[in-house]
Amino acid sequence: MFRLGPILVTILAATYPITAVPTADDPCAKIAGKAFVPPADALACEKSFPFNETLRQNVLNNIARVFDFFTFEEFYLNSPPPFQESTADIRARLAEINSTTFETDYDFNIAVYDFTTQLNDGHTRYFPDCYTSFQNVLPAPFINIELDGEQGVFVAFDSVDFISLLGPEYTDFFDSINFDWKRLAGAQVLEIEGQAPYDYADFIAKTVSGNYLDHGVRVNSVFTSYRISGTNFSQRLGDLAGPTGVKQTSLNVKLITANSTEEETVDIPYLANFIGVNFTDAETFWSRNCAANDSTNGVDFSASGSSFRAGGNVVERASRRARGVIVDKSNSSAIGLPQQFEPTIPSVDGSTGVIKNFLLPDNETGVMFVGSFEPDDFDQFQTDVVDAIDSFKAAGVTRLLIDLTNNGGGFVCLGQFLFQYLAGAKIGYPGFVSTNRANPLAQKIVAADIARGLNSTLTFYSPDNWAALNDTLFPENFDYIDPPAPFEVNGVQDPTSQRFHDTCELGFSQDVPEEPPFPPENLAIGNCASTCAMFSTLMNERLGTKIAVFGGKPGENVEFKGMAGNQVLEWSDLDSEIKTAHVKDDPLAPPDLLVSSNMRHNWRTAWSWLNESVPIAYLSELPMFRFNYTKDTVVNPQNLWIFATSQMFS
Repeated sequence: MFRLGPILVTILAATYPITAVPTADDPCAKIAGKAFVPPADALACEKSFPFNETLRQNVLNNIARVFDFFTFEEFYLNSPPPFQESTADIRARLAEINSTTFETDYDFNIAVYDFTTQLNDGHTRYFPDCYTSFQNVLPAPFINIELDGEQGVFVAFDSVDFISLLGPEYTDFFDSINFDWKRLAGAQVLEIEGQAPYDYADFIAKTVSGNYLDHGVRVNSVFTSYRISGTNFSQRLGDLAGPTGVKQTSLNVKLITANSTEEETVDIPYLANFIGVNFTDAETFWSRNCAANDSTNGVDFSASGSSFRAGGNVVERASRRARGVIVDKSNSSAIGLPQQFEPTIPSVDGSTGVIKNFLLPDNETGVMFVGSFEPDDFDQFQTDVVDAIDSFKAAGVTRLLIDLTNNGGGFVCLGQFLFQYLAGAKIGYPGFVSTNRANPLAQKIVAADIARGLNSTLTFYSPDNWAALNDTLFPENFDYIDPPAPFEVNGVQDPTSQRFHDTCELGFSQDVPEEPPFPPENLAIGNCASTCAMFSTLMNERLGTKIAVFGGKPGENVEFKGMAGNQVLEWSDLDSEIKTAHVKDDPLAPPDLLVSSNMRHNWRTAWSWLNESVPIAYLSELPMFRFNYTKDTVVNPQNLWIFATSQMFS
């Protein structure tokens, strides 16, 4: 297997001597202070930093050793159907990047970013903050709908109202270059970059989308759609009209505009939205967006007091909880949903956070739109669930539709809470059997945690985080990873820890009813990823809940779960585990990063209830219902709920 040799990591990243290539004008100063800039200008700034071999070795050494903890590495050697597209020799690809000649730091980092993105595991991706600090925005988001009995690709009919929400700094640019983007609204798309629209959607799904193992879910991610961002309704641009980073300056599209029959070819310009930390020139762009900072690497929690830094924020240690969540950089520049598409039906209690609850006009169906499992207030999420269900019952609701559109996951235990609340406490354990990878350093971490008397208040590896399969808590001195349990994937021995359960029930702040509030046959849900995909998979495997997906490419399946791991660790999380165990000086430990970036990874595996030898991520589970979006439902949640109810509960 490819491994990089050790390098010195004692250089202070903030003062690392990497400088922009001298030019008559500083290309970063040219765009400083602007929210929107032409992509060519953004690229000029980003490509002004020369390639640096020391930084390459630092980044690749870090990534290679983080991959030692990635639970699905050996699956990638030959990914099972229908996920064959996500097949890669990870170590060979790292070696290739290590031997490639790059002109700029941008070129190197984008090569690594693209490689990890195209693994299609949203839990396992490299994010270089320096070069993901822009979102390229096209003033023509695309939709995939059925119109007059045929599926096709169109420019979104609401694009004028939607794009106008970006404000005049965005829209005035197109006036300044005499480009009439408004006339493209509702246009039928015939070709994109010389390819048939669905072929180009496949290309974006394979190269850009990245967050979902299933190709069909990634195709959906290509197009614009509604969501909850923060605590508000929002419309996501889609990975074609709003990709992370800057690569293209325009998109060549053959189309027929609304109320016309004439084909025409249009080069639609992108405009890049800056979503990083403000700067004034190349030096400050590097120091504020590219160099490692105080939240890049981990800390020794046993010596850091009662709080720590994460993502630039001070976080109390008590709030450190298992997470399964994808990273969608488009949330940094979230655009509202045009007002005419926000629901007008009555809302009910529990709707102030990431959950929005409504009563449909039939007065029989309640809708719970769960936008995320990562709220600002962990306990309030549980209270909101209880309040919503109580309100539905009081209103005489007999069936519940749960919308999970664009839910990227969040806290593992909140997914388990919602499942158990809907299933009733009599269901028993509300999660999956789980393992983590038993690599040599992981074994040393667990042994060191036990020897040092560490517990779950400080580390995720400590035995008291978990319970045996009979739900008896592991003692603090129980080594559940040594000896490792044998496991073979694609002919490669890849031992794991013993199998264990989560202990989420110990942290529930709300009582769970013994019986389900609604019969399982009166529940229906949609698709999503990460902790959300674990929730929907539990609903499918243990309750047989009706599940529907919308959209997808004609003639191709769409799974109802996009990516289902069990727990993700950010690089700073893993580094904190290593430092808190006092094994950072071990030759197997990844080095601290010199740049502001994050090699996150899927740290735990969830094993299917239907087949305990297969991770839920790799078990194909198709939805009971599959619907096409229409002009009336594509970015209109209320219309979609009414339609789904008429089909799924008939």
